[in-house]
Amino acid sequence: MKRFLPLLVLLLGALYLGSSLLPTRSASAYDLDAFGKLPVLANGRVKPLDSVARNSLLLLQGRQSFKTPSGESLTPTRWLLDVFFRPEIADTYQHFEIVHPDLLDLFTLKPEDGAGKKRFSYHQLETHLAEVDRQASLAESVEGPARNAYQRAVLNLRDHVILYQQLKHSLVMPDGSDFLGTLTYLQEHAAAAVDAVRAREDKKPHDEKLAAFTMEVGGDFLRMSQIGNLLAIPPLSGADSKTGWQKTGQALLETFHTGSVNPYALTYAGLAHAWTQQNPEPFNTILRLYRAELEKSFPTLLKKTDVEAAFNAAAPFYNSMSLYVLAFLLAVFSWLKWPVVLQKSAFYLVLLAWVATTAGIITRMWLEGRPPVTNLYSSALFVGWGSVGLCLILERIFKNGIGSVAAGLVGFCTLLIAHHLALTGDTLEMMRAVLDSNFWLATHVVVVTTGYAATFLSGFLAIVYIVRGVFTRSLDKATADALVRMVYGIVCFATLFSLVGTILGGIWADQSWGRFWGWDPKENGALIIVIWNAIILHARWGGLVRQRGLMALAVFGNIVTSWSWFGVNMLGVGLHSYGFMDAAFWWLIAFVASQLVLIALANLPAEKWRSAQPLAR
Repeated sequence: MKRFLPLLVLLLGALYLGSSLLPTRSASAYDLDAFGKLPVLANGRVKPLDSVARNSLLLLQGRQSFKTPSGESLTPTRWLLDVFFRPEIADTYQHFEIVHPDLLDLFTLKPEDGAGKKRFSYHQLETHLAEVDRQASLAESVEGPARNAYQRAVLNLRDHVILYQQLKHSLVMPDGSDFLGTLTYLQEHAAAAVDAVRAREDKKPHDEKLAAFTMEVGGDFLRMSQIGNLLAIPPLSGADSKTGWQKTGQALLETFHTGSVNPYALTYAGLAHAWTQQNPEPFNTILRLYRAELEKSFPTLLKKTDVEAAFNAAAPFYNSMSLYVLAFLLAVFSWLKWPVVLQKSAFYLVLLAWVATTAGIITRMWLEGRPPVTNLYSSALFVGWGSVGLCLILERIFKNGIGSVAAGLVGFCTLLIAHHLALTGDTLEMMRAVLDSNFWLATHVVVVTTGYAATFLSGFLAIVYIVRGVFTRSLDKATADALVRMVYGIVCFATLFSLVGTILGGIWADQSWGRFWGWDPKENGALIIVIWNAIILHARWGGLVRQRGLMALAVFGNIVTSWSWFGVNMLGVGLHSYGFMDAAFWWLIAFVASQLVLIALANLPAEKWRSAQPLAR
């Protein structure tokens, strides 16, 4: 039976991934999936409302799942519908994360007052929002790197409250009125209403009630256009592009010029009425008719929003994390028992997770119309993807489980980093103007990120060597020699790609900023990676280090690469600084400390190692 175990593991892993592709059966009578696929323009790109809901929840509370105060689990789309159309209920949902004690004191709240002792509702915060705004204004006067934890917490909460208020004003007025009735009345009396307002301004006889109504709804529409953040109204011309999209408030203000209410704004008002009245039949009918209308004019955009919504539900990167962990465990246990069977099982799982990650990266590329690496989030995905791909090659060559162990560890860690980077907002963000070049994104960025991946991989293989040698007796001569060959080969690969990528980056900088090299911190970080890899090779060639010395140098490469990848971005200076992240800073320090400990272990006297035979330093 043991020989069938790898195939069984592969089958179960494939079923696990395949189950995420199946459409979920909702217990709700509302067609929530159809609503989640509706396109809106936000942050410079057209995306489905499902993505808006997921990204908003990640920003507000750090996770996509949500439970009401009564314990009911809501999908992101279901939560967003209440924010849009039943804000009086959404205001009681506890989705604002607050953990700083001084900020809790500002609201006279205790951790016990919130869900999970850290999440609170808009209703709980509402009476003190003016003070939050004042405190945030004071914090903004302090430069980013100099802000303390409280100031960053205040600014973070202020931004989250603004996001929530923007969502509430994006489709309808959140005042509890019958918005559909208001628009229907306006549609019937639009021309007369405009005439009444003009007559009132000219001090001529007019319908006072109609003029007052027009002024009131005009003020509502103006507030929606000023506060709302989603461009939910597509162009009536049917141009299948990003141009011509409007906020609902903007489209409704045009009523006073055209004499007709925008039909798409009426559609959202109808959805709001059906949702408020908790009547699923008209809600689903309106969605179906709206979708049919959009398909006539925006087939390409709808295809992308449908794929993105399906991609969100499939969560290939999250599911791959589970497979990487299981592969890591199987590969480690293979060193204790059933080596051939468990190593093959681990290899299959790594291959399956790598294929799922590959599919996810390709899908992101198609959605964004860009090469694979465009921001820190996508760089984490690509570094992990490249490292695991190299591990698969190593495992195929050496067949000793080491490649699978490294793949499981690196794959999980990089996807975990990507998950936390996703908490900062939309990961398919628009490119900065200076970076808006598919050619250089496909050459410099991909090549230099491949160099990151290879340098990290050599460091993690060295960690396997050190841990096995210090803490186990499993590091025999054959295994040690294989690891040395792996690390040496990967360092050679990393040196080539890091060097070529850095040179290409200089050429891009010359085209973008008019200079090939400016000693920017990011440029220095890239150069240090090249220099450090060259030092490793020269130390090896010159006989300055042998096995353990090579491994210690490779582990220090993890520190160098992490600094170039993340550290320089948090300095607050230079053209590549993307902002200080308090949590990321301390995780970076912890990672560096762990690598220094491993380097110290590598330099222990040979008699302190539990290895099966003496190892040369």
